[in-house]
Amino acid sequence: IMHFLNPGFLGSRERFRKEFALPIERYGEEQAAARLRRMVAPFILRRVKTDPTVIQDLPEKQESKEYCYLSTEQATLYEAVVQDALAAIDDAEDEMKRRGLVLAMLMKLKQICNHPGHFLHQLEGEVAGDKGEARSGKLARLTEMMDELLDAGDRALIFSQFTEMGGYLQSYLQDRFGRPVLFLHGGVPARQRQVMVERFQDEADGPPVFVLSLKAGGTGLNLTRANHVFHFDRWWNPAVEDQATDRAFRIGQKQNVQVHKFVCVGTLEEQIDAMIEEKKALAASIVGSGENWLTELSTNDLRDLVQLRRQMMA
Repeated sequence: IMHFLNPGFLGSRERFRKEFALPIERYGEEQAAARLRRMVAPFILRRVKTDPTVIQDLPEKQESKEYCYLSTEQATLYEAVVQDALAAIDDAEDEMKRRGLVLAMLMKLKQICNHPGHFLHQLEGEVAGDKGEARSGKLARLTEMMDELLDAGDRALIFSQFTEMGGYLQSYLQDRFGRPVLFLHGGVPARQRQVMVERFQDEADGPPVFVLSLKAGGTGLNLTRANHVFHFDRWWNPAVEDQATDRAFRIGQKQNVQVHKFVCVGTLEEQIDAMIEEKKALAASIVGSGENWLTELSTNDLRDLVQLRRQMMA
């Protein structure tokens, strides 16, 4: 956008990457971030809805991290994937293949942190009677919290970037609590999508839980009936998570909104969480964000990022 409005102001793509993107995203250099902010400040007017001069009657939003511990099965799978993946990455013959291996490893580790059955493709037949919460630290914590909020008569949104995990959460929560649970993903037709929103928003005895695919349900929906928002797995870009949270925290919301972000202790997720906080502190949304830069890390740096820190686990 800046290049379109003021061509050359921030230099070429390569110069921008060298002077700003890499120093800020990879090394957290505040000096580079401050310089970029000074340069673009005259062109940016930022207003957030938590500012009382913008919206005066919006309730509070409270965010918390829900730290979860891997089960023994999860930890074993996690370490095996890291070991095999790093060996393959180290032996990669070209840069393109290496990038693909890094991204595949990150995806597998995210799946293991969610549930071992997610990585092993075992979720389809697993239900509450299988004691799924015993296999997954996240699922155990979610079950505890759902028990409390459903007893209190609250309603919740649960976001996951994985369609397979979202479908499992719908089935699991319905079986576990005997209450209807909605699930919106990219394959839901527009008409059915609207019906689901109306059921959640308008029916007094409607489904108390709405599971949503982050990409399909993270924008364009008004779900202010919910006063809890769960991020079951984390996205690389904090702005994407904030957009999803804003399905509940928006004009029309009458209750305080509790936002719960799940993090598996001692894993890649904890490292991602630290990066997200750094990105917020440095206003990295100005320079974009994503996971592609991680593919440029050395194997040693990758090992530091993904290795399981057992001393941090219960």
